[in-house]
Amino acid sequence: MQDDRLNHFIEIAIKREEDAYAFYMDLYEKVAEETARETLKWIADEEMKHRRFLVDYRDGNLQAKAMRMDDVTYYKIAEYQQEPEPDADMDSSKIFLLAAHRELKSHQFYSELAELHPEGDVRNMLLRMANEELKHKEKMEYLYTNTTFRQTSGG
Repeated sequence: MQDDRLNHFIEIAIKREEDAYAFYMDLYEKVAEETARETLKWIADEEMKHRRFLVDYRDGNLQAKAMRMDDVTYYKIAEYQQEPEPDADMDSSKIFLLAAHRELKSHQFYSELAELHPEGDVRNMLLRMANEELKHKEKMEYLYTNTTFRQTSGG
């Protein structure tokens, strides 16, 4: 029973990673700005890495400790900015903010799922996935702030 439940959650997580990849690649195809396109391709590839990790974990090819936890700075920028609607004419600043919101939702998904499990390998694996999503959010917020609030020659 527990294995069926875990496999169900892993299948949902795999689907979420596939959906995230499709979302970012759809934006990639629509957006003309090269810097934004490169970032969208990078983050789409990261989502495929997460998918591969989950598939390998599901198939018994990885231990829960295979993904290491890194320290992440939780800026909470997306939490205080309205999520923009996807649009082909978006500038890179809005694309990065949109991506930060998506990564926040993924972080919340994995964190909430981890809370449903007792201490152990499954919970640790889900917390590692949540941490990965938070790292992506951190990167998107960094890019957002640096494109939205550019440094001027005056300081």
